[in-house]
Amino acid sequence: MADSYSSASPEANAVADGFFDDQTLKYLGVGLSSFFALGVVLLVLYILSSQVDYGLIPTILPQFIGAYGLVLGIVVTSSVLSVTSGIFVGLARVSKTRITNGISAAYVQFFRGTPLLFQIFVVYFGIPTLWPGTFPIQNWGLPTAIISLTLNHAAYVGEAVRGGIGAVPDGQMEAARSLGMGYVQAMREVVIPQAWRNALAAVGNDQIILVKDTSLLTVIAIPELIQQFRDVNSATFDPWTPLVLVAIAYLSITIPMGRLVEYLEDRADWGGDTNE
Repeated sequence: MADSYSSASPEANAVADGFFDDQTLKYLGVGLSSFFALGVVLLVLYILSSQVDYGLIPTILPQFIGAYGLVLGIVVTSSVLSVTSGIFVGLARVSKTRITNGISAAYVQFFRGTPLLFQIFVVYFGIPTLWPGTFPIQNWGLPTAIISLTLNHAAYVGEAVRGGIGAVPDGQMEAARSLGMGYVQAMREVVIPQAWRNALAAVGNDQIILVKDTSLLTVIAIPELIQQFRDVNSATFDPWTPLVLVAIAYLSITIPMGRLVEYLEDRADWGGDTNE
């Protein structure tokens, strides 16, 4: 009896123990998801029906539209720079050269190991003090936002790229080299396309986090969405009306980005199947 039990699959053993089965798990998952979804829907309906001052929206909407445009510009610029930089960081992380690998590893450790808020303060308050005389850049807040977000998220993109390259079988590189390709050509034409497909989900999720990280820029008085909420709330003592506008603004960026990542993943999977 003991032998037959140990040779069964983990799922079969669990069913035999009477803890759960597939049907139970499915119903439990559906039940919990429905419970939380219903709670969120009821809370949102209550807030929209009794807490939001719709007469206030036309007054504050222009400043939120301006903040939305600013956040969108910061996100696009930082995303392009962080993904581009992250690819080079990832390539450096898989380098066989010890110095290159060590420098990139230290970069990743620092920016992953310290809070983004700390990095924003270093750039915003620290960098100008290192400049002898008067710091030449006026309105240092916006450059601080782009530099901080780029440096921070390039570290995460770099690790995603490193993981993507690591998931490519060694035989792919060996086969490319046996065909006469150099290391750079083999990486560019064989390894990187496959690695990018492996890293796509992680990079996409990181860029969605970058969007939400723009909320931290309120600490250096960047007039982004959270700063607009604070201004409106302090003037009207109404938290929910500006909060609803903030939520709509962020979701209007993050939901399409999530859909875009899913679309690119589907396309990448389709391309992989055809190659096989």
